[in-house]
Amino acid sequence: MNGKSHKTWSTAVTPEEKKLVPCNLCGSFSFKASLSCEGFSYVRCAVCGLVQVNPQPLETEIKRRYGERYGEEYLGYQMGNEEAFLNLGLLALDDAGFYGLKKGRLLDIGCATGRLLAALREGGWETTGVEINVRQAEYARQKRRLDVRGTPLEENRFPDAHFDTVLASHLIEHLNDPAALLTEVHRILVPGGHFFVTTPNMAGFQARLFRGNWRSAIFDHLYLFSVKTLSRLLREKGFAIERISTWGGLAAGSAPPPVKRFFDKAAKRFGFGDVMIIRAKK
Repeated sequence: MNGKSHKTWSTAVTPEEKKLVPCNLCGSFSFKASLSCEGFSYVRCAVCGLVQVNPQPLETEIKRRYGERYGEEYLGYQMGNEEAFLNLGLLALDDAGFYGLKKGRLLDIGCATGRLLAALREGGWETTGVEINVRQAEYARQKRRLDVRGTPLEENRFPDAHFDTVLASHLIEHLNDPAALLTEVHRILVPGGHFFVTTPNMAGFQARLFRGNWRSAIFDHLYLFSVKTLSRLLREKGFAIERISTWGGLAAGSAPPPVKRFFDKAAKRFGFGDVMIIRAKK
């Protein structure tokens, strides 16, 4: 192992207007240094332990990243990895017990080009998507004939208790206010409805090993959750945790194949994987 991992694609580190914000989990303004990355860094809340970028880019800056600055590049990245992302998404949902649910209205927040949403529609779900990257939302609507909204979740004003199931895969770590997302998801879910949230696992083996070189410690990730911090946030927003699964022991190329296979199996079994999915219930 060389102490480095291949990082997930991200927009370029650029100067942006920022402000200090309270911890999104506990409201504290007490932080200590956590991860030092190339051109940016993370802090850890001294009270609850949530790892975050703080001071944080303004929401207007974040919207520019996914729109006018890098919208076309994001589309190309998603298109080039569609099938791989689909397969990973389906496996994650299987781990979380998705396929045992009764089919109904489903919302995918941050649905990208709609590849997963289209597969679920074919499987009998009544689907809706939200995607703020205009180019990806257009692709999902025009090429796949999906109902995909191009504005942030809260701006769509979905009715109360409207969706049976909500998905958010590799989205929550990109947001300025994850707590606000969970509040809105709780509002639009039917009583007994399910929320599946997938995100990198800050407490996983790879994060601990690579630290600032960890593949998910990237400029676009404003928050790095652990199972503990994300579970706490979900509970505080009214959800009950039903199932937690993690996967990914070692990054590809970081160790000989037999070693990687061993760590991958161990990570899944013992819960120290690189990525996690939590199934929560309203």
